[in-house]
This record gives sequence, C-alpha cells and structure tokens, in this order.
Amino acid sequence: MSDWLQPPENSLQSLIHGISNSDGIELDLRLTADDELIIHHDAKVSVQKAAIGNRNPYVEAWTSDELSDLGFCSFADMIANKNILTNWRDEGKMVCLELKRPHPKSPLGGGYLGGKRVTLQLSKMMTKASNLLTEFEIPKANIVFYAFHNKMHKSVKLSDCQYNWAELLPVVPRFGHRRLKRMMAYPQYLITPFEKLINKHRNRGASMVPCALEYFQPFYNRLLIGKSVGLSGKRLRYFQKCRTGMPVYVWPAKEKYESRLLEAGITGLTDNLDPNFTWYKDGKPRWKFPATQPLDKSQLELLNSASFENHQDILHQLSKEVPKWSECDSQRKVVITNMWQKKWNWETKTKSTDTNSITSPPWQAVRLIGHRGSGKTSRPVMN
Repeated sequence: MSDWLQPPENSLQSLIHGISNSDGIELDLRLTADDELIIHHDAKVSVQKAAIGNRNPYVEAWTSDELSDLGFCSFADMIANKNILTNWRDEGKMVCLELKRPHPKSPLGGGYLGGKRVTLQLSKMMTKASNLLTEFEIPKANIVFYAFHNKMHKSVKLSDCQYNWAELLPVVPRFGHRRLKRMMAYPQYLITPFEKLINKHRNRGASMVPCALEYFQPFYNRLLIGKSVGLSGKRLRYFQKCRTGMPVYVWPAKEKYESRLLEAGITGLTDNLDPNFTWYKDGKPRWKFPATQPLDKSQLELLNSASFENHQDILHQLSKEVPKWSECDSQRKVVITNMWQKKWNWETKTKSTDTNSITSPPWQAVRLIGHRGSGKTSRPVMN
C-alpha cells in the first residue's frame, strides 16, 4: 500500500474516511455565534494566530460561514454528505456526538460559575442536532450524545432528547490546557472505581458508559480506591459481572490495547485508521468492522489462523465474503447476536438486542470507532 496522509481531525475528509473504514466515528460539536453547530474540538479556533488577528479567539464568537471558510465542517454539511449518510443511516454505523462546553471566557461561556448556562446550552445543542437527525432519518440506534457535564441528565430532560446519551466522567474543567485538566480530574478518578462509575450512569438513565483507558491499564487501574477491572483474568471477570451487557466505550484505544479491548467486549475509539495498519504487534490481524461486518465463528477461526505472511490475503477474502450487518438475513443476525450474548455476558434486561433491525447492529455490539473521524491531529488543526 502507498503511504496514507491523515486528514485534519473533524474535517469532512477525516469523517468520511473514518466512517468508511470502521464501525463509526466520534466527533465534537460546538455552537457558533449564529446558532449553528460546527464540528470543532478546541475552545479556541484552531488555526494559525495570524488568521485570528485581534478577534475573539473562541469558537462561539465566530459564525458558521466564517469557520467553514477556514476549513471546518458544519454538522449540517456533514450529515448531508452522501458518503456519511449512506454509512450512518443505511449501514448501521455509529456516530458519537460529543457536545463541547464553551470556555468560561467565550461569549456563551457564562463565566467560571456559569454551570446553569452550560446546561441550557447543551440542551439547545441537542435540540438542534436532533432536528437534523430526524430530518435525515438517522436511526436512534446509531447515535449517542455525551459531554463532560455532570448535569447532562438535566440537559437531556430540558431538550426532551429521544436519543441515547451518557456523561463523560470524571468531569474535566472547561478551562486550562490538557495536562492541567487531567490533573484536576484525577482525584475524582481515584475515588470512582468502575462499579461506581457504571452505577452512576445506570442511576441517571444513561444508555452506555464512556470511560478512560486508565480503568483497564495496568498500574493506573490499581491506583483506584476500590476493586479494579482489567482485560484479563479475575479483573476481566469482575468487569463482565459489573456491566452485564451495558455498552462500554474506551478512549484512547491505543494500538497496544485495541485487540484486547475488542476481545473483552469493549468498544474502542482509535486514533489510527491508517489503511496500512492491518497487523497488531501481538501477532493478530486487524478486523475494522466487528459490528457492521461481523464475523461468525468459522470466519473468526479463519481470521485468527492468519500469519503475518498471509493475513492480507485472508483480510481481503473476508472483506469480499462477509456480508454487512445491513445485508445479513435474520438467521445470521440471530446466530451472531447469540454468540455475542454468550461471550460478553449480555443480559436481556439491558437495552434491546433486537435482531430484526434492518440496518443497525444490537446496541451492545462491540465496535471500532474513529476518534474525531480518522484520529486526532496536531495543532493548529487547519494551517
């Protein structure tokens, strides 16, 4: 294969590549000065300083057209894209919509004590996004909203949101650089073992549990006050006992852990969707569509029998022979769903594992998802 040039994170090009080369994508939404939704991660417009000049640097101070002229993509343009729509609506791909809180100093930030204003703003963002999702007939099973906001459940109620949602915990502050945010969130992490984390989500009515890799990463998971989970042995068994089918999404799904996360029944958000990345360092081939082009028992055995020398041929064979979930007949869907239920301790009391869905895998299905489309990129995002 030729060298792959990674497109800027959250750009339309990145989102198209991500949703075409995995089970779905994660992206970040902010509200613009003219009340439109723009796909942008950072609080400040991520361009060269010269392009900002003397203007207010925060995203919420700019209009959608101004940001689009700089290369950023609006949510409306993204959802109307044919490639995105086909994958998302027709082929059961998942899109995780992270609602970004404004910086306290931004025009919509409400200051450092503006928590109530943030709750209202996230509600407004969900309403705007939901209107577009309804207009383009996106299945509810293919969407989840979440945010670093401990009143997310109130935003959901205010917006009368009918889609899946969750909170990102522990909550990081709205200000400061990345390292400072992590340092400030760490005490909360230390006193929130996985069982407590998942119970918080269940009690508030969340549909899934997004969590940090540290919960499963040796050393970090042993720092927690309380019983820890992991990716093997007794810690993995304890994890399966705690979650009983509740979907768990982990970021970052680093290359070292990706295959182990998927094998444990955990959806991974990856920053590496390079088409040339087809072989894990631990000696396994990489299958990028565990949910939307799922392998049955015999196909999994074929995949796992691959050597480095023949894995490309086997991946090519499977990509041609294995039907997408949206193309599977009901019998195949039942067989695969039953295999998943048995392997990962799903319980029927959890969210529906409906196998009659035409396009969407069961809600609990384990996915590989592109973070910010095809993965995060360097700053500034747009040069």
